[in-house]
Amino acid sequence: MTQKTKRVIALVDCNNFFVSCERLLKPELNDKPVCVLSNNDGCVVSRSNEAKRMGVEMGAPYFIAKNQFKKVIFLSGNLSYYCEISKRVMDKLYDYTPDVEIYSIDEAFLDLTGLRKTFNCSYEQIIEKIVSDIKDEIGIDVSIGLSYSKVLAKLANDKAKNLQKIKIDKKTYKIGYRAIEKELKETLISEVWGVGKNTTALLKKHLIQSAWDFVNQNDVWIKKNLGKIGLELKQELLGNSINPVNSTNTAPKSVSRSESFKEFQTDKNYIINELNSHIHKVCKKLRNEGLVTSHIGVMLRTKDFLVFDNKINLINPTNTEFDLIDISKEILDKIFIDGLIYRSVGFYASKLTPQNEQQISLFNSKETLKKQELSKSWDKLEEKFGKGIVKFGKEVNDV
Repeated sequence: MTQKTKRVIALVDCNNFFVSCERLLKPELNDKPVCVLSNNDGCVVSRSNEAKRMGVEMGAPYFIAKNQFKKVIFLSGNLSYYCEISKRVMDKLYDYTPDVEIYSIDEAFLDLTGLRKTFNCSYEQIIEKIVSDIKDEIGIDVSIGLSYSKVLAKLANDKAKNLQKIKIDKKTYKIGYRAIEKELKETLISEVWGVGKNTTALLKKHLIQSAWDFVNQNDVWIKKNLGKIGLELKQELLGNSINPVNSTNTAPKSVSRSESFKEFQTDKNYIINELNSHIHKVCKKLRNEGLVTSHIGVMLRTKDFLVFDNKINLINPTNTEFDLIDISKEILDKIFIDGLIYRSVGFYASKLTPQNEQQISLFNSKETLKKQELSKSWDKLEEKFGKGIVKFGKEVNDV
């Protein structure tokens, strides 16, 4: 292996993340079987270890699971809160390396290559320190897999989690070079990150059962049957980092917010207030990313999961609530039906572009700048005094 491809990669994965976030707020949930539901209470999206051992499946429909598992505590999800905790965890990772690739709300890849001298300890000690620091400072348990490629780091992380399932308190797991052959022989090809059902079926037809069987196929055969991706997978499994950690933050293509009401609703004013809250959170996200939107939409979901939505293109791209509240209210008016019972409202913004590319019309530049300053002031107030310190009232619409 060349020095160029010899990397040390870690995958940090928050354990049962949504449940762990809920337990930060409610310590009484510790050691109890807990499941967090999707935004519309449709299905299970996070399970405590206790719930897993009882047999609750990921993705289980709530209306079935609540009758099947009477002792499990089911909670509605709170995505904005989970995003706050996620940001704290991800920000902490930058204390150890600038090479952080945020893969999802609860996972991130780290490139730790060369950091033994910086921290004056082994790579295993570095990841153990990361685990303990995040637990002590944020209160979240994480598992970390360590190896020489993303695929092997993911496999190592899975190994750590499997040990935890059988009540072995092991938060980290390393796959070193001498262990690669043993680990691949013990790993079914279906368990390898990125290998789906169709690929698994194809490989099994050729008697390829384990990851070790796969890496022992010649490159010509792999390229013929799986193409370039198959060749890259083979190299990653052998410990060659083909897909390096990408620490460049990619701007999102869209931003959305939706959350189930605490109780089913027919009150339009209540729904408008919830919509305004979502608009603010989306706009704050856009401002943090330095983006503006030129396309917005509103969604209503009924008690029986019927969805009504409408959208509109904006003439002037924006990221301020003071531009979007009235427009969104007009959209809501078009889809709201008196007499229906609703479970959630949602707001989304797409066609995102960098704010510095925005062309401000000479006719409304003063008004636009005023709204932007008001929005920034709102953000600063929340940073100082907490969320909810400012709320929209009817009079705010006349800015």
